[in-house]
Amino acid sequence: MNAPEASAGPAGRTALLTMHQLVGERQGLRLWGPLGQALQAGQALHVQGPNGCGKTTLLRTLAGLRRPALGDCGCTVPLWFVGHATPLADDLGALANLRLWLDLAGAAALDDAALRGWLQRWALPADRPVRQLSAGQRRKLALAPLALQPRPLWLLDEPFDALDGAGCDWLAVTAQAHLAGGGALLLSSHQALPAGFPACEVLWLGPQRGARRVAS
Repeated sequence: MNAPEASAGPAGRTALLTMHQLVGERQGLRLWGPLGQALQAGQALHVQGPNGCGKTTLLRTLAGLRRPALGDCGCTVPLWFVGHATPLADDLGALANLRLWLDLAGAAALDDAALRGWLQRWALPADRPVRQLSAGQRRKLALAPLALQPRPLWLLDEPFDALDGAGCDWLAVTAQAHLAGGGALLLSSHQALPAGFPACEVLWLGPQRGARRVAS
């Protein structure tokens, strides 16, 4: 993913993420685009659309995990990408997973007390293999870096999936504070956002009229 120079958006706000004529495809068929969008500091963008429209493809493209078919995108700040499939090592405990994930992401080292404090807050066993945790517990573990090591840009793919009410409320409050502090977020969700979640602009990835091959 390219990293263009920061640009000023409306009212002088800085664009943390940009898309220029961005096109996504699967097996040569266009899913969406061209998209032109700038995500500003303090802004939230909610990607919506029917199953199979390419929401996950868009988020993975913006995170730099796959190449676009056409166009380009870039971010000017560090980001967290939390995918729909939680990237956890099933044979390791929650504490070891947090250490590993933060280390691989190049985040600043945290002592065990801070990590254990997060786990205790959600009653997550520190040393039990995460394959034995419920889907909701695994989701809370995957979202932990948002609070433990804040970064200005969040890309969240179905972050409410399997979360209980307390988890949804926590994410809403955390997102409010994140935006108030000058951060930005882009998320996909097939369900209504919980009460208290920040107001979001909608980016609709609807079905293309006459899906067509993407020119090489």
